[in-house]
Amino acid sequence: MKYKFDFMTSYSQFYLTSDYGKKALEVTANPDDNDHEDRLYIQEKFITIYAGSYGHIRGEFFVLEKENPNIEYELYDHVAEGGLDVESGELQILRSPTSAVKFKLKVKPGIYRVRVLFSKLYTNQLDEFEGDDRYRIEVWPDNNIEKKVLKRYKLPWMHKNDK
Repeated sequence: MKYKFDFMTSYSQFYLTSDYGKKALEVTANPDDNDHEDRLYIQEKFITIYAGSYGHIRGEFFVLEKENPNIEYELYDHVAEGGLDVESGELQILRSPTSAVKFKLKVKPGIYRVRVLFSKLYTNQLDEFEGDDRYRIEVWPDNNIEKKVLKRYKLPWMHKNDK
C-alpha cells in the first residue's frame, strides 16, 4: 500500500510513532550528533526523523509485506532504518514540536522495520523553511530493531574539515 504525505513541521524534524508520542514525552530525549548524522533517533515506540528543510515535509509511505531488497541507492542521498513497536496497531506521523497528527494508518500490531530514504537533501540548508527534499518511508513486519545507516549523507556543517 502506498500513501502520500505533505505537511508543515518545524525544527527540521518530524516523528513516526505508534502511541501519539506519549511514551517519548515520558522520558527526556537526548539525541547526540550521531543521531543527527544518522538522521534517526529511536526511542521506545517513537522515531525522530531529521529532515533537510526546516518546515515543509513531502513524501510517500509504503506498508510492505516484507523487506524491499531492491534499493536504488543512486536515487537517494541517505538511507537509514530501525525498529518500531506498533503495539497499538496504528502508525502515526507527527509534526514537530506540537506532535499534531499529520498521517495515521491502521496496521497489524507488532514490531516493524522502518526504512527512511531521503532524497534531494542538498537542495536546502538547515535553516531554510522550504526545500525540495523528499522522503520515502517503508515499513514491514520484522523483529530487527537495530538502527542501521545503509547510505550516509554527510552534513556539511558537521564535516567542514573532511577531505
